[in-house]
Amino acid sequence: MDTYTAMREFADSWALLAMTLFFIGVVIFAFRPGGRKAADNAASIPLKDDSLDD
Repeated sequence: MDTYTAMREFADSWALLAMTLFFIGVVIFAFRPGGRKAADNAASIPLKDDSLDD
């Protein structure tokens, strides 16, 4: 079995499963209870008026 065939079989099976599980985990993390407050705080960081002491 050459390298390409082995990597192709791995990508078609286990890597696809791993990427799917990772995606589901990210979606669950994003929509968890209490996530909105953290997301709103992170989204407002660039808009905060921080005074720089020169």
